[in-house]
Amino acid sequence: MRALVPNEVARSGKGLELVAALFLRGLGLVYACAFLSLWVQIEALIGARGIAPAAELLAFARDRLGGSAPLALPTLLWISGASDWALHGLCAFGVLAALALVLGRAPFIAAFGAWLTYLSLACVGDVFTSFQWDALLLESGLVALFAASPEPRLGVWLARALLFKLMFLSGAVKLLSGDPTWRDLSALSYHFWTQPLPTPTSALAAALPGPVLRAATALTLAVELGAPWAVLGPRRVRLASAALLAGLQVLIAATGNYGFFNLLTLVLCASLLDDADLARLSWLRRPAHMARGRIPLRVAAVALGLASAIVGLERLTPASRFPNGLRLLVAPLEPLRSVSSYGLFAVMTTERPEISIEGSSDGVTWRAYEFRWKPGALERAPRFAGPHMPRVDWQMWFAALGRCEHELWFQRLLLRLLEGSPTVTGLLASDPFAGEPPRFLRTTLERYRFATRDEGHPGDWWTRSDAEPYCPIVTLRDGHLAAANELPR
Repeated sequence: MRALVPNEVARSGKGLELVAALFLRGLGLVYACAFLSLWVQIEALIGARGIAPAAELLAFARDRLGGSAPLALPTLLWISGASDWALHGLCAFGVLAALALVLGRAPFIAAFGAWLTYLSLACVGDVFTSFQWDALLLESGLVALFAASPEPRLGVWLARALLFKLMFLSGAVKLLSGDPTWRDLSALSYHFWTQPLPTPTSALAAALPGPVLRAATALTLAVELGAPWAVLGPRRVRLASAALLAGLQVLIAATGNYGFFNLLTLVLCASLLDDADLARLSWLRRPAHMARGRIPLRVAAVALGLASAIVGLERLTPASRFPNGLRLLVAPLEPLRSVSSYGLFAVMTTERPEISIEGSSDGVTWRAYEFRWKPGALERAPRFAGPHMPRVDWQMWFAALGRCEHELWFQRLLLRLLEGSPTVTGLLASDPFAGEPPRFLRTTLERYRFATRDEGHPGDWWTRSDAEPYCPIVTLRDGHLAAANELPR
């Protein structure tokens, strides 16, 4: 069948079927990136010998909640068990469902399979699957079910509403937080070197003159707060908004590592198009409608839109003023993790604490563990991770902002390093003990920043402060993590 030309599309009254098809294929690509990225880390994160075993979480939930545990943690692992093979199987099925979406095959079934599989992994992923883009992918996945329905227009409008919520909240929370760096436009003077995982280009951005960085901060706020309103505007206005929002995402991706977040936001930006903009793409096939029942679909779409609006409004309202009745309306949806609020960097960090982990076999000579992505050795350049989401490296940034006794996952990481778990050490750049685990581990906190020409040694990317203790020195005692009261002399 030949592709419709723009005028024919406009006369057809359809208008958004090709946009829905593009959204589904783009979301399939994001799902594929997310599943593949998680797959290569899954055993180390939540496997039987991983940092936070999924089987232990399910057992804990069953003991505490009894028969209602599957409602609180809706995961297919209740059926299959949380073995390493089951985790790998879910990742493999997720990739297959994602590829089916990319190819336009049985899109409703593929979209539902990908959403349910990602939900199943996110529910047992502990802190490692609690990032905002995990929630955004699940919410986008729920929207995709409407895009693959008999009324794809519903899915497109829900995608536009989600884009509005994501971007407007991202700007609003920055100002509502009261953070002085956003209000005096100095935020980007800190952002490029304090963000979780900088890139080589982050150092170039951080070195820009102060007035340029202040102007960039003002532009960021203007785009996040202003451009989303174009969702309600005519086609040309929407196209201009899509270009601004997409441009912002490209700049963010070029100067920081945020996993698949930027790609997912670009897919949402594509929902601002019309079929007239896509009519010459002959390879783009309309979604094959697998669901039936237009009235229930419309009711479900309105319900999802209202729930999303309530969650967004709650983010903008002081907790003491938000009606409890509205909160109770959306509470049943919380286990699905698919209706969320957003807002990155509401408060800008103005320092960069970094945790260093060192091991020793004798208590005298200490060797450092280097991570693949987070800063470590001063001369090691930052790296691009692309759509890959290195979840332990990201969590190390959060842990450095907290206290050792509050970071239970970090204590489990130390335990696995003392045990010499090959799946966990495989996440690191190298194992300095070559498979023979150390007897002791010590952790220190140092403050990093990009080196300037007048600081550090030639070739250094970073400078850092003197180290201070983070956790006590630890060792293994009866198979458990314990403080090393004294070291060998």
